[in-house]
Amino acid sequence: MSAVGEFRFSHPSIALRWAGATHPGARRTVNEDSVFASFPVFLVADGMGGHASGDVASALAVEAFRSLKGRTLADVACVEEAVERAFDDVRTRALGEPIGGTTLTGSVLVDVDGVAHWLVLNIGDSRTYLFEQGALQQVTVDHSVVQELVEAGALRRAEARSHPHRNVITRALGPGERQAADVWLRPAERGQRLLVCSDGLTGEVEDDEIAEILGDVASPAAAAALLLRRALDAGAPDNVSVVVVDVDAVALADGDLHDTHAQSVDDTIPREALR
Repeated sequence: MSAVGEFRFSHPSIALRWAGATHPGARRTVNEDSVFASFPVFLVADGMGGHASGDVASALAVEAFRSLKGRTLADVACVEEAVERAFDDVRTRALGEPIGGTTLTGSVLVDVDGVAHWLVLNIGDSRTYLFEQGALQQVTVDHSVVQELVEAGALRRAEARSHPHRNVITRALGPGERQAADVWLRPAERGQRLLVCSDGLTGEVEDDEIAEILGDVASPAAAAALLLRRALDAGAPDNVSVVVVDVDAVALADGDLHDTHAQSVDDTIPREALR
C-alpha cells in the first residue's frame, strides 16, 4: 500500500488538511489511476482498464489542472477551461497513439461572490462524496449502464454492485465523441470532509462502511489509508485511489479564520509516490 502524508494549507478564506492513498489492487501490476491533490484542486482520474495506456490518459486529465495550483481560490471560468483542456489533451494524444480513456472526478475550491465553494466535477464512474454532520452524500452521479438501469427502475441500487455490466461506463475522456462533464457548486463549510475516489474503492466497500470510517477516523491520512486497506482486504481487483480533504476553518463575517489547525504547506501528490 502506498499512502501519502498529510498536507495542511491555510488561505485567507479557508483552511484545509488532506491526504491521498492509492494501490494497483490485488490483481493488477500497473496502476492506471492518477491523483492530483494540491490546493485548491483535488482530483482522481481512473484510466480505463484493459485499454492501451490508460495511465497516460489519466495523467493527462489531471495534468490539465496544474495551472490552477496556487495560493488563491480559483474562479469558475478557469475550472471550465481546465476541463476543456483535459478533454483536448487526452483526445489529441489519442490521435497519435492508442491510449484509451479515463474517468475524472473531484473538486476545485472556487470563489463565488467572495465565498469559498466546492466546484465538484465528474465524468465517468469515479465518485466524489461529501461527509458532514455524520451523513455521507454522493455528490456525483455515475455515468454508467447500471446507474441508468437504477434510474429507470429496472435495477435496485444494491444489485448494481454485482451486475455483469457494472464496469461499463457511458461517459469518459478519450478518443470518442466528447460528452460534457457534470458540475455542482456547494458552499465550503467548517467540519466538511470531502472524499474523492476511483471505483476500486466503491466497488468493494459499501457506503455505510465508508461513512463509518470517515466519521470515526479523525486524521485524513489515516482515513484514506484505512479506506484503501478495506478495499484491498475485500479483494480489490481494480486500482484503488482515495483522497480525503477536511475543512478545518472558513472565514466568518469578520474575515478571520476560526478554529484552524492549518499551516502554510502546499504540495502536489506526486504520481510516482502513489504506486
